[in-house]
Amino acid sequence: MEICKGSSTHVEGIAKVCTEGYWTTYSDIYSKEYIETVISDFYNRQRILNEVTLVSKEWGGYFVAIENDEIVGAGGGGMISDTSSEIFVLYLDPNRRNEGIGTLLLNAITNQQKEFGATEQWVSVQKGNQKGIPFYEAKGFQFQYEQKGYHNKEKDDYISLRYKRQI
Repeated sequence: MEICKGSSTHVEGIAKVCTEGYWTTYSDIYSKEYIETVISDFYNRQRILNEVTLVSKEWGGYFVAIENDEIVGAGGGGMISDTSSEIFVLYLDPNRRNEGIGTLLLNAITNQQKEFGATEQWVSVQKGNQKGIPFYEAKGFQFQYEQKGYHNKEKDDYISLRYKRQI
């Protein structure tokens, strides 16, 4: 298993793992239309190409987990203030959960964010996400508050749970 920064050669694999991971995670929580909109907005090839090319403190780029030339996980985050960082995305091949891949990706993102000066790390997890919530709680994230879902449209009432940990 290799963890490295994503590049233009990884765009297809990142799109695939994020799309499959998103569907698996949220098919029982979100409407089909909502899932399709999020995937279209965030996991399209052009956006991912931009996100592996245009890297900054605010978006540290994608990290990928590669095994046998296949991307089995992808994640990324960035700084939201001088000392606060956030995990924006972290998905695995749905058939590769509970193998430590998510932990390796989280560690890579966290190390980058510490280099940027982060002392605390945030993540939003959809209420009812029984894949993400136990993972982040096991990594020391503590629930802080609820808020309206980031990508909600007027008719949507999805709730995000905000978690934080010291790093």
